[in-house]
Amino acid sequence: MDIISIKQRFGIIGNSPQLDRAIDIARQVAPTDLSVLITGESGVGKEIFPQIIHHLSARKHGSYIAVNCGAIPEGTIDSELFGHEKGSFTGAHEARKGYFEVANGGTIFLDEIAELPLSTQVRLLRVLESGEFFKVGSSKSQKTDVRVVAATNVDVQIAIDHGKFRQDLFYRLNSVPITVPALRDRKEDILLLFRKFASDFAEKYRMPVLELDEEAKKIMMNYRWTGNIRQLKNFTEQISIIERDRNISAATLQKYLPETTRRDLPVLFKDVNKGNEMSERELLYKVLFDMRRDISDLKKLVGEIIGHDEVANHFDKISAQIPDHYTGEPQRQEGSRVVVHEKNHPIDDEPFIHGEIMEESLSLQDRELDLIKRALEKHEGRRRNAAKELGISERTLYRKIREYGIKG
Repeated sequence: MDIISIKQRFGIIGNSPQLDRAIDIARQVAPTDLSVLITGESGVGKEIFPQIIHHLSARKHGSYIAVNCGAIPEGTIDSELFGHEKGSFTGAHEARKGYFEVANGGTIFLDEIAELPLSTQVRLLRVLESGEFFKVGSSKSQKTDVRVVAATNVDVQIAIDHGKFRQDLFYRLNSVPITVPALRDRKEDILLLFRKFASDFAEKYRMPVLELDEEAKKIMMNYRWTGNIRQLKNFTEQISIIERDRNISAATLQKYLPETTRRDLPVLFKDVNKGNEMSERELLYKVLFDMRRDISDLKKLVGEIIGHDEVANHFDKISAQIPDHYTGEPQRQEGSRVVVHEKNHPIDDEPFIHGEIMEESLSLQDRELDLIKRALEKHEGRRRNAAKELGISERTLYRKIREYGIKG
């Protein structure tokens, strides 16, 4: 089956080369039994690709089960996936088959795979390597023949670095990677999708189809669409219901788009050749250098106004506590200390101090705890919003709060 036929069969809209590449990989890997890992932002339509793989494979007559790993509580996810025996835990009044047993001979799609607890990741790795699993509360090994397709919207490598995802499981799942492009990376498809959604909603609600003027089309093309296709669909439905004038102008369109992310503007990004921590450190030293320069200027100004030497001496003490000029040159790390190599350039006739040293905690646990506290404080204790800010599920945030004993 060619790419055009696949698009027609599964209702895929778009002509982006990146989208076509993802479909082509899915088409080629479908006849095999290799595990597939699908990555992409939330709302890009990752759930279509495991269906393509299943229906184009020799398992198409077998079961297809889609599981959202992030929606299942940590305490019951092992039972859901692998089943349990009667009496294995409180409430287990009878034996139950898990998804891997039910899907024997078919395909199982594990969405939000990065949300799996580490203990469950170990069980999943065993299934992938040997096809064997144990029900909860059982010591008897069972066999299953299941093709696993997984998906995630997080950077798995970062999760591995933070100890939240097993590296061996990643390599086992990532036999064939498929990356689904974000909507802003396939701008040529935005208006196609809008027309499709507008036509569908016009038929659903029995009203004329929306039409965009030229300026409105430009706005649609340049908008970032952080929620991707899901956001575009909801946006189109909202306008279809509310607006009586079916000719949509730029002014009308802008009323429905959040002001903060209206245009696709350049954003700051970290240097991929440097670690994330190093980039943050460089920015910190630049800020400290600017502060030192400002204090030096303020010292002179106050000294001129008041005319007291003691004021200047006081500012000298403050200024001396701030690291000198940050040159942007590579830094050297010794244990838990960061050594900044600096040049001896005079500013305001004051020499720089060489080799300024700052103590820094390199504990991932401390950093994680600090980020969680800051997110909760920022959102005034609203855990749903804090979890969204941190890029984790609300269930994971609850678990972290319990682990660290965070109150509030």
